[in-house]
Amino acid sequence: MSNKLANYFMGNWVEHEGDGLLQHHAITGELLSTCGSDGLDYASMLDYGRRVGGPALRRMTFQERGRMLKALALYLTDRKEKYYEVSYQTGATRGDSWIDIDGGIGTLFAYASLRRRLPDETFYTEGDLAKLSQQGTFIGHHIMVPRHGVAVHINAYNFPIWGMLEKISATWMAGMSCVVKPSEVTSYVTEVMVRDIIESGIIPEGALQLVCGSGFGILDPVREQDVVTFTGSAHTGRKLKTHPSIIAYSVPFNMEADSLNAAVLGPDAAPGTPEFDLFIKEIRREVTAKTGQKCTAIRRVIVPETMLDDVQTALIKAFRQTTIGDPRAQGVRMGALVSRTQVARVRASVATLTADGCHIAFGDPNNCEVIGADAQRGAFMSPILLRDESPTSDSAAHQIEVFGPVCTVMPYKNFDQAIEFANAGRGSLVSTVCTAKTDIARRYALGSAAWHGRILVLNRDSAPESTGHGSPMPLMNHGGPGRAGGGAELGGLRSVLHYLNRTALQGSPADLTAITKQYQYGTAYRESDKHPFRKYFDELEIGDTVVTHKHTVSEADISNFANVSGDNFYAHTDVTALEGTPFTGRVAH
Repeated sequence: MSNKLANYFMGNWVEHEGDGLLQHHAITGELLSTCGSDGLDYASMLDYGRRVGGPALRRMTFQERGRMLKALALYLTDRKEKYYEVSYQTGATRGDSWIDIDGGIGTLFAYASLRRRLPDETFYTEGDLAKLSQQGTFIGHHIMVPRHGVAVHINAYNFPIWGMLEKISATWMAGMSCVVKPSEVTSYVTEVMVRDIIESGIIPEGALQLVCGSGFGILDPVREQDVVTFTGSAHTGRKLKTHPSIIAYSVPFNMEADSLNAAVLGPDAAPGTPEFDLFIKEIRREVTAKTGQKCTAIRRVIVPETMLDDVQTALIKAFRQTTIGDPRAQGVRMGALVSRTQVARVRASVATLTADGCHIAFGDPNNCEVIGADAQRGAFMSPILLRDESPTSDSAAHQIEVFGPVCTVMPYKNFDQAIEFANAGRGSLVSTVCTAKTDIARRYALGSAAWHGRILVLNRDSAPESTGHGSPMPLMNHGGPGRAGGGAELGGLRSVLHYLNRTALQGSPADLTAITKQYQYGTAYRESDKHPFRKYFDELEIGDTVVTHKHTVSEADISNFANVSGDNFYAHTDVTALEGTPFTGRVAH
């Protein structure tokens, strides 16, 4: 029995009009619910966010916003088992859902902690002042203030919770309201959490609105102060990036697209070394986690030609140990794809690659054995290992991404060619180089960094605490050039700044001190009879100063300080050693 998902529109839950789109259980194939967005007035929705949610958030300081994020993270943590129950319907194992649910809530915690780096103010003063005149009476500084618009977040189906939370964390920390448009394939998961967020009362009214359907027309009313972010396929992202409203109003558009991520085995990582074993383990995890439905999953496995057969044999052994079926059944390590439609897409992509010269070394895209479920009703597929015997930089394996449990292994003749092949994806979110040699790691990083948003150096030293190839971390950049979209998500403070507008202030030191509430060099000191240390915090004013008695620093002072501090550098203690230096006498510490 299905139910209608509701959209959260202007402070109310509103059921969609018409029949809506069907949402099916990935394991059993049963109809779960319908979603839709027909009848929603997007212009009114965005206007509501600008008028109600935005001003409420902008009145809060960074400290208050950070505490809000922490309170929300704690609130959702207490209810997370509910989300695991719903996430199971997407075909996810407990481990898959952990990435989405605990990973998303963990991102809220991480962004809440950024308040320690930000002022108790509604704006951010960036960088150092610039002296713009000879006498210092005319200076410049940059401030960053929240945009007066709405952030429209268009998310992919594979992470219905993390995809939302990692974006709204930065958005709310910056002081902007948002409209979340999850993929209609899994929006039933997002809706459950949004209901809890709204019911918590922790966020201001208008700070969050939700569109569970296709969202057709949602970008039409975006304007200059709005921001749009997109996560999904490169093809869809390019279409949205050229939307007339995006172009006409110069709306910031941040795109994070699926890419052909690579894992490169260093020439030193031969079979029998820890690095070889780590390489095989990492690929198995990235191919099977979320059934390969991760924008960061490893799609290309690039190995020395002398090790091609060894890598293939080891991967086949690892994939054979991957049991498939109902994630709740005993012993199952990989669940299902999100839908039967996605199964068909994966099969079509595999067929294209095999037609281009790849051959299937392991797996059958049309059949697989499953545990505790009906393979014909669920969206199941076995891991597929393709082999490209004679790759070139133009091979289809560098151009066609199979968004499922599929990877292609290919040989390289020398390490320069390995870097060439890694870069042939024309822009990726992440790549891994597995080597114990620092010179090889350096060579790879400098040779491929221009084409990758993140590079993991995997070896016996980093592995014990490594979060792995496919795990974007909240305080590290997540994005990539070219095919990967040219944008960036996460990255800690970097992503918060994306929702702020940078303005250069120019004026006298006193004026800029008054505006920024930071002392600007050249502003008059404030002296008073009461020592600043004896004042209550609320009594302190910018520029409060203590001028101590003058004292001439003597050689005895320098020697005494050297003895106390242990700083016996020759410039302080040995006058005879100063010949040939700019100094003519002892230098005070």
